[in-house]
Amino acid sequence: MEKELLEQGLNHNRRKFLSRLSLGIGSVALGSLLVPDLFSGKQEAEDGLMRALPHFAPKAKRIIYLFQNGAPSQLETFDYKPLLTKNFGQELPDSIRAGQRLTGMTAGQTSFPLVGSYFGFNQYGESRAWISSLFPHISSVVDDLLIVKSMHTEAINHDPALTFFQTGAQVGNRPSMGSWLSYGLGSENANLPAFCVLLSRGKGNGQGVYSKLWSNGFLDATHQGVQFSNSEDPVLYLSDPDGMSRDQRRKMIDQIAAMNELNYQEFNDPSITAKVQQYEMAFRMQTAVPEITDTSKEPDSVVKLYGPDCLVPGTYAANCLLARKLSENGVRFVQLYHQGWDAHDNLPNQMIGQAKDVDQATAGLITDLKQRGLLDETLIIWGGEFGRTNYCQGKILPENYGRDHHPRAFSIFMAGGGVKSGMVYGETDDFGYNITENPVHVHDFQATVMHLMGIDHEKLIYKHLGRRYRLTDVHGKVVKDLIA
Repeated sequence: MEKELLEQGLNHNRRKFLSRLSLGIGSVALGSLLVPDLFSGKQEAEDGLMRALPHFAPKAKRIIYLFQNGAPSQLETFDYKPLLTKNFGQELPDSIRAGQRLTGMTAGQTSFPLVGSYFGFNQYGESRAWISSLFPHISSVVDDLLIVKSMHTEAINHDPALTFFQTGAQVGNRPSMGSWLSYGLGSENANLPAFCVLLSRGKGNGQGVYSKLWSNGFLDATHQGVQFSNSEDPVLYLSDPDGMSRDQRRKMIDQIAAMNELNYQEFNDPSITAKVQQYEMAFRMQTAVPEITDTSKEPDSVVKLYGPDCLVPGTYAANCLLARKLSENGVRFVQLYHQGWDAHDNLPNQMIGQAKDVDQATAGLITDLKQRGLLDETLIIWGGEFGRTNYCQGKILPENYGRDHHPRAFSIFMAGGGVKSGMVYGETDDFGYNITENPVHVHDFQATVMHLMGIDHEKLIYKHLGRRYRLTDVHGKVVKDLIA
């Protein structure tokens, strides 16, 4: 009897020991994945592990941001205003404009005639959301969308407005949102960057995008966005030169790392370590990237979802498909920029082309993620840097008109990743000019996105040149009404 009790006790202790051992090994593995340099003995590696732990349980694990560069008109997308059609050509009342500043492109106009949308609108889904006829595919997934019609910003020109959305400041040299999330949460996949950038260009008037939008700013260089291209080399300078074997590349990186380690010991400069980590990441990406960027094995059902353009590298559809592949392989933040929405004139024709580029692929991405069980943990964001005026810029005809920049009220939508679905949030007046209900500032939007990823935007701080910085600067509040 005593022998049996002893054996039972030993077995119990053995199971307890093995259970605790497995938890310990798992924790070590997780820590080394989030912070590859964790066991180097360097202080910044230990600090990185503490940052890589969310402040609270996240709603989303990853983000795909479909940025529509140039500012799509809310009046031709999601903010239906029949009064503008009824009052076509009439002057915008001074009481509505209330002295808002103008851009240099319309400051010389003596008349500000109202112009309604050339396109029809219908209500869709359980939310009965109004969506333009330009977007039949997006309207089919409306019950998965959270449409925010009450966004507003301070910037009235493209460069500062775009920079503001991406970095929280209208000036350059600040870390972008993707860089902040890389800094705060680390990577889910040791073989891929935490932050990737994809570019496409539509047929409309384009506004340029530039590397400061995915810059690491004053953060370590490891947090900079990695831009993919539509060339034979998806990531430039990633391939080895002719005549160099993989073993030779490995030895070269090891030798460079050894020399850099001597420099680090002498100068204690974290940028030296960051450079070595970039070399190591590039080496690992050499095997991971070709597989992920290969779309030849995608089944016909997936191609039908995104449309035939998804097989044409560099198109918006192809980038949506690539974004899904990167995201499901653990990339924290995938940033798409689709250019061509700057419709100061000939807006109806430009909108037709732009909508054709993005409609099916956007809906296809949402549907694809949902079918794979990934939508609940992946936050999709679609929108531009500001909105468009309700009055015409330049020549006015029912079928041909333009719209200037309008920062006071515009629309975006989100899906998945812990936001409410089948909902329209916020409202504008009958002229579509001013917000009348539930305004959401850019900093509020950024604070909410960070919250969905498990980050308190007031606590993720980096001290630089004696000042404490964060994505939302000294502003922003989480819009809890948007969170499921």
